[in-house]
Amino acid sequence: MATVRKLSRTTSQRKAMLRALATELILHGKIKTTDTRAKEVKKIVEPLIALACKEADNFETVTIKAKVAKKDKDGKRIKEVVDGKKKTVYDVVDKTIKKDKPSRLAARRKMLSVLYPASTFIDPKKKKTKKNVDLVSKLFDEYAPKYKERHGGYTRIVKIGPRLGDQAMEVLFELV
Repeated sequence: MATVRKLSRTTSQRKAMLRALATELILHGKIKTTDTRAKEVKKIVEPLIALACKEADNFETVTIKAKVAKKDKDGKRIKEVVDGKKKTVYDVVDKTIKKDKPSRLAARRKMLSVLYPASTFIDPKKKKTKKNVDLVSKLFDEYAPKYKERHGGYTRIVKIGPRLGDQAMEVLFELV
């Protein structure tokens, strides 16, 4: 007996569709899809959130010295002439970064192997400028603290009704 629903697709098509649905669910928090697709995506998303909850606090904070370009009031880099060439002027600043421990790094790579790179529009009405969204840090920083005390059951499937075209049961699949 098969352990996965084939969803009338080849293996590569099915994996791509489920990865895309999982990415959209984590990016937006809820999606509208069919019942069988939602049940399959649930098998992908729930372990990712559980992994994020497990590894959320597994990092160390490190302070480093970094060179940052000086900028003027317009946000442009300040340049000065040295030996007839324009050179950018830099400041040395202390930055605090999170350094992942090995198990958190492995978890991050596991999540990156499942999720697609995502981006959203800065202004949804104009749809011109996009910004990239780091879904892994969204899992670690937003969802892990939210679900820290919860043991499973991170998603909810709410039935909407049959779709008009083919009478497939549509659901609202959301994070609790």
